[in-house]
Amino acid sequence: MTAPQRHPNQNQHEKLPTKKQVVAGFVVYRRTSEGVKFLLLYRRGNYWNFPKGHFEPGEGTMDAALRELEEETGIKKSELRIVPNFRSYERYYFKIGNQGIYDTVVLFLAETHKADVRIEPREHSGFGWFSYHDAMSVVGKKYGGTKKVLKQADDFLRAHHVGGQARSRRHHAGEHRHAHRT
Repeated sequence: MTAPQRHPNQNQHEKLPTKKQVVAGFVVYRRTSEGVKFLLLYRRGNYWNFPKGHFEPGEGTMDAALRELEEETGIKKSELRIVPNFRSYERYYFKIGNQGIYDTVVLFLAETHKADVRIEPREHSGFGWFSYHDAMSVVGKKYGGTKKVLKQADDFLRAHHVGGQARSRRHHAGEHRHAHRT
């Protein structure tokens, strides 16, 4: 969809030692009787995002995205229909200690019929399948890059007539699950 660009907030952070990294992942959706639902994973700190992660040595972008998806959700390549001609980018900056990090996330789009997700508890504490409107709401204002990618995926699916009632605002109990630790 769009090519990687310079991070818009890069200039204000250039005084810190910085590291640039690229990660890969998927915007995963499934069709339900209520319409299209997007998969978001929950991390501590009220942070919802897509399944994604770092490359292993020698790994290509798609291979890294598929491996991370399976590691973080249990969804295998054989349980996906990868949507051709969709690729989006999410960019953000964060700090770990005294180091600034610029992440560029390459995201593909895929459909699954698998509703149950097996999350990796060291990385995530929950997941949810959300309508487009509900996904935009739970992501919140702070994560504009994630919202941009969701909009691109939703627009792409609409343009290709996927989803029927995909834009229903209804959210049903049981669609959103948190793993509780004791």
